[in-house]
Amino acid sequence: MTHGIAQRPVIGISTYRTTAAWGRFDRRLAVMLPERYPALVRDSGGVAVLLPPDAPEHAPAALARLDGLVIAGGEDVDPLLYHEPAHPRTEADAPERDAWEAALLRAALAGGVPVLGICRGMQLLNVVRGGSLIQHLPDVVHHEGHAGGEGSYGRHAVRALAGTGLGGVLGTESVVVPTSHHQAVDRLGEGLTVCARAEDGTVEAVEDTAGGAFVLGVQWHPEQGEDLRVMQALVGAAAAARAPELQPVG
Repeated sequence: MTHGIAQRPVIGISTYRTTAAWGRFDRRLAVMLPERYPALVRDSGGVAVLLPPDAPEHAPAALARLDGLVIAGGEDVDPLLYHEPAHPRTEADAPERDAWEAALLRAALAGGVPVLGICRGMQLLNVVRGGSLIQHLPDVVHHEGHAGGEGSYGRHAVRALAGTGLGGVLGTESVVVPTSHHQAVDRLGEGLTVCARAEDGTVEAVEDTAGGAFVLGVQWHPEQGEDLRVMQALVGAAAAARAPELQPVG
């Protein structure tokens, strides 16, 4: 530790396994995460650590070494986790990731580690808390405005709700955010509060302020934009929640 210099909080970000090609290697199993996630953590004042899928029972040990946790976006959450049959448009083929990230969330929530769920991460947070998901949002809102084109992100307006923690971060004026999702919160998970909505009423953010720790899920992709405020809120909460022995000595 460098005395007298504020230490950057260490933020773990979940990753996923997939096949990838690089150099002279073709279709090798790799652990992946879009670079803009750790860049957002870095630009917001934190140090990013990538968390590859692991055995769920190792989650508490991983969280013990972190100041904050980000559950990244990705494929659909398995609807078996909220006891529903799969919609024809649901693509849930990562049970290992589901189990690992759910274990990370449970360990973080139990231990008071600040949490930010992004897109899939918000959805999994809701499911871990006993909620359910709309499996194909266009069936409900009758438009495709929450998803970008193939391989790209769309943009739409969201509004944080007055009196919520997120409202204190973003204000309550409408903001335009990068988006790419076809699922959304249906039944709200226990202890969670809706803190932002899209113009069509879709739940765009949830939070839990009752437990004292920072717990926030956003349906959009802050890493694909220039607005640092959501990640800065996580990093700030992670710094504030550090154990006394981790604080720098003046």
